[in-house]
Amino acid sequence: MPRSKSSQKQVRVSERRRLGNKSIRSLCKTNITKAERLIFLGELEKAQAAVVAAISSLDKAMEKGVIHPNNAARRKARLMKKLNQALALSSAETKLEEAS
Repeated sequence: MPRSKSSQKQVRVSERRRLGNKSIRSLCKTNITKAERLIFLGELEKAQAAVVAAISSLDKAMEKGVIHPNNAARRKARLMKKLNQALALSSAETKLEEAS
């Protein structure tokens, strides 16, 4: 346990920050999961809106210092890569159907 008053206060402050950051992290993870689920189900119009929401929540978490900027960038890049691959696949399928 902390001995000095300042270290006791720091423990209290860090606990408050941890609880506040927890909800922001959870929201980011939920938005990413929703977007990925829509991408894999093939609902690309809804998925695009969900990806925008996920990217927005990641940006907000980054600005507040909850996650590192590189962490946010990496997660956004992975999400966009999945969306772009799904869009490319669906456009290729429609071109094949039109050609047939």
